[in-house]
Amino acid sequence: MIKIYPALLMLTALLVAWACSSSEKTTKEQRTQNLMLLHDTRPIPYPIDIPGEYLAAIEAGTRTETGAPGEHFWQQYASYDIEATLNPVTKKLEGQMRATYFNQSPDELGRLHMELALNVHRKGVVRARTQDITGGKQIQAVTVNGRRLTEGQNRFPAYVVQGTQLIIYLAEGLPSGGEVEVEIEWTAEIPRRGASGRNGWADDLFFLGYWYPQFSVYDDVYGWFTEPFRGNAEFYHGFADYRLAITMPDDWVVMATGDFLNPDETLAPHVLERYLAAKESDEVIHVITAEDFGRNATAESENGMLTWHFESERVRDVAFSATRKSFWDARRTPVGDLTGDGQTNYSLMNAFYRELAPLWTEMAEYNAHAISFLSEMTGFPYPWPHMTSVEGSTIIGGGMEYPMMTLMGDYNQRGAMALYSVTAHELAHMWFPMIVSTNERIYTWIDEGNTVFATDEARHNRFPEVDKHAGTQQSYISFARNNREGELMRWSDFHYSQQAYGIASYPKPASVLVALRGVIGEDLFWEAYRTIVQEWAFKQMYPWDMFRTFERVSGMDLGWFWRSWYYETWTLNQGIAGLHIEDGESVIRIRDYGNVPMPVLLRITRANGEVNDARISHEHWLTGTRNAEYRAPYTDILRVEIDPDRHFPDIDRNNMVYDIR
Repeated sequence: MIKIYPALLMLTALLVAWACSSSEKTTKEQRTQNLMLLHDTRPIPYPIDIPGEYLAAIEAGTRTETGAPGEHFWQQYASYDIEATLNPVTKKLEGQMRATYFNQSPDELGRLHMELALNVHRKGVVRARTQDITGGKQIQAVTVNGRRLTEGQNRFPAYVVQGTQLIIYLAEGLPSGGEVEVEIEWTAEIPRRGASGRNGWADDLFFLGYWYPQFSVYDDVYGWFTEPFRGNAEFYHGFADYRLAITMPDDWVVMATGDFLNPDETLAPHVLERYLAAKESDEVIHVITAEDFGRNATAESENGMLTWHFESERVRDVAFSATRKSFWDARRTPVGDLTGDGQTNYSLMNAFYRELAPLWTEMAEYNAHAISFLSEMTGFPYPWPHMTSVEGSTIIGGGMEYPMMTLMGDYNQRGAMALYSVTAHELAHMWFPMIVSTNERIYTWIDEGNTVFATDEARHNRFPEVDKHAGTQQSYISFARNNREGELMRWSDFHYSQQAYGIASYPKPASVLVALRGVIGEDLFWEAYRTIVQEWAFKQMYPWDMFRTFERVSGMDLGWFWRSWYYETWTLNQGIAGLHIEDGESVIRIRDYGNVPMPVLLRITRANGEVNDARISHEHWLTGTRNAEYRAPYTDILRVEIDPDRHFPDIDRNNMVYDIR
């Protein structure tokens, strides 16, 4: 639904100004008029840029012009069986995995790409942020379909490591519908603060993410995605099934993505009893207390080691934590009807935290509120058996998300509300991008913008006294006033500055979602939002899928909106230029000082106490003008305010109120 708006007025004004300025006969008055004409023109949103590869996917039937997945949509799949042993003394992980890659594409593949994210810690690897040099993953062996490969490109089959990519050259092409089995043995020294705080270790605590070789995405739009991990912009992962076996000394407690398969073999009897009770409890159960730290929490072992087993289906990634001096609180929370049988389903909420984090005594409750609220908000019940929050303040200051697992700071200095906010944010990531999968390395704004938006909604539900989106809007507005922002559609690792990356990834896209809700209305917004989650659950979504779904559901051409907010750095600045009486009517004059064409939402207060809302369509600005009028059929106006409910992130609210009282 792309529409080209007339730009002839602006072009004519420029030509007139040029002609007049070059004429010796131009008077001062004429020059002034020409300058006013130029100032009164504005850029007109032109059609958004849609890559040819995406349009080709529509032609192939994998995607549609309406934003829904196509009849022939496909995506690759994999299954992993991973065994790992972590030595807490040497900080060394030894891993081996057997993974099957299913080629569900229509293409024959001559090679496989895998991501080695921890190689951002290798010497000589291109990085966007400073990282400790620990060597990354050391590949010990690669075997494909039972045949051990040599390293190098002199002969095929072979494998080669290039930065954060492992490339496997196959002996023969993998046909459409075929599968290949890959076995890899590797070791890794765990950085203290790995991948910019996304994993690491502290005394008596490990949190491991991006710790195993993982198949890169091969999708229906671009094929293989091989953009390196530079330590800044995050990840694009496919869905897979996992079986994990994590072995550690028997005084460590492990939790990971997936169903916890052997609690009876790894937990001490009294801890197991509490754990099982928590799964049925609506109140917090203290599964591990200070008296249980160390060997009191775990089962006895014959060799001083325990192996913890987990299993998960259709997830983007897996992570695990290990601790021996953390409290463990847990309770269940309702998530809605997962199976369609009319019964409420529940998920276990876990919180692991150390004595240095006193605010975390509320974390299990925070988890419960956020997961239940977000399940209802998205219209998509949380689908997994647990959600586990791990306090790791000596590893990370903010938070980092993985399916069913998140690592967060203690928030001692920022307070309980800030701790709840980061919790809601990281748990909102379970929907974006863990369920609705997106390419975070290019379009960070999709998942981070959605989660900031969801955080504001959840926080307001938990703390109603807090303005819902005002803080987020102000963060964006303050930066936008300085003319230093970059376009939302700019690739994440290539913003003009780290600050520009942050604004374009977090508060601006969240503020734009609020603005979109103001444009299309509350009901249509939520219908479209939930349609996106339902239709793209466990699939890989691109920005144009999201855009077109909002257009389909709303029935509106929103090309002007996408161009203005996502492809440009234009700002919104509407003001009241005055009010006068004419022919028994009040004429409210509006001036648009910015470049983003948005509806003008007016609230008019009369002397008789009546309050009326009025709206000037965004289409008025698409003619190229900067001036508008609204004529009210009464003359007793006391106050006029633009956008009183603050749907839109206007950069100057000082000119948005006219008050004669």
